[in-house]
Amino acid sequence: MYDSVKLTKEFVKQKLSGDSSGHDWWHIERVYANSLQIMHETTEAVQKEVIELAALLHDIADWKFHDGDETIGPKIVREWLESLQVDEEVITHVCQIVKDISFKGAKVQVAMKSLEGQIVQDADRLDALGAIGIARTFAYGGLRGRELYNPLIEPKIHETAEDYKSQQTTTINHFFEKLLLLRDRMNTPAAKNLANERHEYMVEFLENFFHESHQENSLHYKWLSKYR
Repeated sequence: MYDSVKLTKEFVKQKLSGDSSGHDWWHIERVYANSLQIMHETTEAVQKEVIELAALLHDIADWKFHDGDETIGPKIVREWLESLQVDEEVITHVCQIVKDISFKGAKVQVAMKSLEGQIVQDADRLDALGAIGIARTFAYGGLRGRELYNPLIEPKIHETAEDYKSQQTTTINHFFEKLLLLRDRMNTPAAKNLANERHEYMVEFLENFFHESHQENSLHYKWLSKYR
């Protein structure tokens, strides 16, 4: 019988190593570690294999890098897990998590359908917060050619996934449009505790950013008061 987790680690590492967008192998490794930490602090019974495989495969083909196609990730996941002869129930579960995991807009709520999915989603969102989240945000913004900051461009609270996908934004606006919202969208008690400190670190960073930019009277600085 194949060691599905070990082989999946090797597969994903080969695919994502060297990525410069913040969605590289080391992001996957951190999400995997976060998932195990949250799982161990969860009192309810969960399927460990599902959590491990979903954590490892959640960004194997992110829609952001495939013209907004949300089907390609689950498709690649299914093909890979079938090649390892993983049980169909596990494959279906992992594919569902990969399909539902991503943030799709401030006003778009896609509830994870299982505790395993909630754990992996929380683990992924934790890596979008704190010092690492800040670093990843600027890496991705640079890759996309986004302006660092423009005080004339107001953040948007996106109503639909399509609006979120097609947005023209700045890197600093991304904090308001997604990252500062994540703390209150954690699913599990363990993740909520971990998210608090990382959220506060991001708020402090933004306060310093606006101070150094002489933008304490800006709309963005006023928005920040909502998230302290």
